[in-house]
Amino acid sequence: MDLAKAEELINQNPNCAYAALLRTAKSSMKETPPSVQIGSTVRVHVKIREGERERIQVYEGTVIARKGSGISETFTVRRITYGVGVERVFPLHSPNIAKVETVRLGRVRRAKLYYLRGRVGKAAKVRQKLA
Repeated sequence: MDLAKAEELINQNPNCAYAALLRTAKSSMKETPPSVQIGSTVRVHVKIREGERERIQVYEGTVIARKGSGISETFTVRRITYGVGVERVFPLHSPNIAKVETVRLGRVRRAKLYYLRGRVGKAAKVRQKLA
């Protein structure tokens, strides 16, 4: 759900409890959420707090899933590190995500790429979508 849809629902019935929830969620949502497509290889810039300092850590991998809607929307990124598959789930509207860069677009025919968990090496690659 984007900001325009939330605003429309609030205006329809401003006194209901759901409208109050939407008003709270709308203030935390990003104006332009990052465009994340399934199968794409992305670079997620995550803010990491270490004591008083804050730094940016880059996490690069393949988007294998998107879940939820509105403020609770998330996407899952998978990468292979030292021969072990590692997955991280990122909230789309989190203030800890500085930016999401798309490295390359993937050509897929499914909404969830969980089958990549059982693949290794070249079999775990996603075909590239030519622009």
